[in-house]
Amino acid sequence: MKKIDIVRSSELKAGYSTPGIVREKAFESMHRYIIISRTRVACGAVSDWHHHGTRHLYGFLEAGRMRLEHGEKGGSAVEVGRGDFFHIPPRLVHRDVNPDKEQELVVVNILVGKGDPVINVKSPKQGLRSKNPTGENDGSKGVLE
Repeated sequence: MKKIDIVRSSELKAGYSTPGIVREKAFESMHRYIIISRTRVACGAVSDWHHHGTRHLYGFLEAGRMRLEHGEKGGSAVEVGRGDFFHIPPRLVHRDVNPDKEQELVVVNILVGKGDPVINVKSPKQGLRSKNPTGENDGSKGVLE
């Protein structure tokens, strides 16, 4: 018999991590093709640089304000407000910034595609470097799988 699955807020599991971001996973489809999670960034926090490999990230800002920095040397940025939807294309190195000193930002994310969900890098220039199995950048040169 078919049923509706519910994951309560208290039942979320630890998601794929980037320093400065708390990710909590609600659903992960077979073979991790679709991952639905909640992201939290503390007041005034700036995450480390990262990208999502060959995956598309679709998001909805549930609470707070967010600035997504990207581009050469991180020189470009977009502002996302409460209630806004956004899309981050594959391999776009970025970092999440919470410019609000008084409110945590909360995002609902949907990752779609194959490969590692998160690839942490040291700078925007390292977007096409390979990574080790933990998702951390290993510093070697290469092309993402």
